[in-house]
Amino acid sequence: MSADGLSDREIRVLEAVIQVYIETAEPAGSQTIAQRFPLGVSSATIRNTMGELEEKGFLYHPHTSAGRIPTDRAYRWYVNNLAGMAPPSTEDQRMLSAELGTSRSALEEILRRAAQVLGVLTNELGVAVAPAFDRVVLEKLDLTQVSTERLLLVFHLKSGAVRTIFVQVSGHLPAETVGRVAQTLNERLAGLSLQEIRTTLGERLRDAERTPGDRELLNIFIEEGEEIFGLPAGPDAVVLGSAQMLAGQPEFATSGRIRDLLDLTERRDMLQQALAARRASGLTITIGGEHADTRLTGFTLVTSSYRSGDLAGVIGVIGPTRMPYDKIIGLVDHTSRLVEGLME
Repeated sequence: MSADGLSDREIRVLEAVIQVYIETAEPAGSQTIAQRFPLGVSSATIRNTMGELEEKGFLYHPHTSAGRIPTDRAYRWYVNNLAGMAPPSTEDQRMLSAELGTSRSALEEILRRAAQVLGVLTNELGVAVAPAFDRVVLEKLDLTQVSTERLLLVFHLKSGAVRTIFVQVSGHLPAETVGRVAQTLNERLAGLSLQEIRTTLGERLRDAERTPGDRELLNIFIEEGEEIFGLPAGPDAVVLGSAQMLAGQPEFATSGRIRDLLDLTERRDMLQQALAARRASGLTITIGGEHADTRLTGFTLVTSSYRSGDLAGVIGVIGPTRMPYDKIIGLVDHTSRLVEGLME
């Protein structure tokens, strides 16, 4: 008897039902199980065993079918006890390496490609979230006026990452003013983490003795420092692959389920919250009703964190609870390692 209270026969039947349902998306009947798996018992015995598994919460019985379907509890048991991690095939590894490339691309481009190719290889929706930058140290910044009302601010971070944002100004500024303010910002802020900058920015810039024009520009940084130096990993930090592969799954054959899928892709704030908590978690699998957000109840989220220095993010796939867990776990883990290698 297992820790879950399952007999050896129940374990073998449950594994068979899960395998059949993952492969076919059709409820598994006792006759099918008896024909496909050498369990050494009759279809009647298998049917009785399936009834016992239903009573224990591992299977359920759709009213339109004589077969059974695994529950979230069954998938959790399967992942914990049987699924393991199947190494990606040589062909899949080659495709991942080719799509991600070996050049030092921008992190956003690496994540976009990774989410896209994961979706293709798994038939799920590839997802990723960019790193949070709070603890990353600023090495230097560049400031350039690109229009009468906008400055381009370029962050060079100790991790090697480069970030750019626009700063709104009231009008054209002399190049000397922009240069002096950039010098002041570098003198006062270089070597600090972005979190330290946000919490001490006012103190560090308030006594900077510059011209009235310099002071006006510095005040913009003081007043808007929380936003300028936040580089937030909010909804915009969520990267999604194409939903086309996932939409072709049998689970999304009805209009109601398609709406669920569209809502999922449009609610990046929901995905960001689900993904951001996983940055320090390694490989994580959340199945159906295990999600804190009930809007994700119909989905499984498989992710692996990636890290380079102070930067940490998450990449993975989301799809129906019926998925080939061993293959997907292996692909997600391998992809996260590739992303880490490209960040170094």
